[in-house]
Amino acid sequence: MTTFKKYVAEFLGTFALVFIAAGAVCVDYYLKRNGGQGLGTLGIAIAFGLGTTSVIYAIGYVSGAHINPAVTIAYWITKRTNPNTAIKYILSQIAGASLAGFALKTLFPDALYTVYLGAGVLGDDVSLFRGIVMEFIISFLLVLTVFGTAVDKRAHKGFAGLTIGVVVLFGALVGGPISGGIMNPARAFGPAIASAQFTYHYVWWIGPILGGIVAALLYDVVFTEKK
Repeated sequence: MTTFKKYVAEFLGTFALVFIAAGAVCVDYYLKRNGGQGLGTLGIAIAFGLGTTSVIYAIGYVSGAHINPAVTIAYWITKRTNPNTAIKYILSQIAGASLAGFALKTLFPDALYTVYLGAGVLGDDVSLFRGIVMEFIISFLLVLTVFGTAVDKRAHKGFAGLTIGVVVLFGALVGGPISGGIMNPARAFGPAIASAQFTYHYVWWIGPILGGIVAALLYDVVFTEKK
């Protein structure tokens, strides 16, 4: 039953994260459509960062609050979780993200074919290479921060959620105009499946997963204390 709770936590945590982060994109569109100023890239980034922080503090003690396949794969690659648990975590994350995507489709129907419910979209004149590199870099920084604050036993755990949320905020802010600043394959997948927007969707899998793997291996080799 304890293991089952972890999967439920990952499902609900990813649902909340995607609902907030992609929902902010939908809200920004609705505000601008109605003549308002909108949230802008900064507002969307703040929603993403604070949403991440909130979810980490809400479920971190249950599942570790991966809420991101790139983070789970980083744990897997460094043997901090077994393959069976990792796969179930990822499936739970994708399911939660998908539910969030369809919830947004119901609540913000006009955002379906305009901003694709907040799905990943490359900026104007942005190449695939630039999009992948941006997602790689900001995901690298995210996973490096996760390992430095939530994984490493020398760190002060009480600040992990806040620190990770700040990195997500700045990653979304810097990456927003280029790749959407998504850093999370589940965050990209939920709105994509609900809006059927899969153009260059692999950008938001390749970049975050590779960035996360490199960050995890680097942390293990350079920073982890050897027994």
